[in-house]
Amino acid sequence: MRETLEGAARELGLHLNDTQLDQLLAYLALLQKWNKVYNLTAVRDPAQMLSHHLVDSLSVIAPLQKHGAPRRLMDVGAGGGLPGVVIAICCPGTDVSCVDAVAKKATFIQQVAAELKLPYLHGVHSRVEQLATEPFDVITSRAFASLVDFTTLTRQHLAPGAVWLAMKGQHPADEIAALPTGVDVFHVEQLHVPGLDAQRCLVWMRPQ
Repeated sequence: MRETLEGAARELGLHLNDTQLDQLLAYLALLQKWNKVYNLTAVRDPAQMLSHHLVDSLSVIAPLQKHGAPRRLMDVGAGGGLPGVVIAICCPGTDVSCVDAVAKKATFIQQVAAELKLPYLHGVHSRVEQLATEPFDVITSRAFASLVDFTTLTRQHLAPGAVWLAMKGQHPADEIAALPTGVDVFHVEQLHVPGLDAQRCLVWMRPQ
């Protein structure tokens, strides 16, 4: 597993140290362990978890760092912490809040933060539209909702100059066309995910 992870990270242009690799594998082990009780993901096979979840989430790191690692980031509908936990491990200067409406999922994130000693990772149990918090520089989601719902529900939490970053599969042309005039899609970035034979892209948006 470690060799596969190291190879995927290299292919994605990431320079992860031994501690970060250890933390990613420890997170994967926690995901497997808690999944038996909490049903965090439908994927059960450890190798598939590595490719479909961990490496898939790693693909967002280089684009995020190129944009300029944010001070505060919110992962909405974070579930088991994808991509939020991966971002917290790979971007240690970023304060990451994983927000989910399901209490047990937020509890799992808190457990990950404690066990992996990630003080800037937070599991937050709340519906995002009801959340009272400081604004964020980047708000991200992975398989959370349509782009319209994602931007509408979270707009109030954007700091000045902040962006939305949505992880999607195929290019979501219909979802982009449905966005209101107040949302500017300024970049759609195609991703290659090592070991995953599927289309992936990042949709970068900002308020107009």
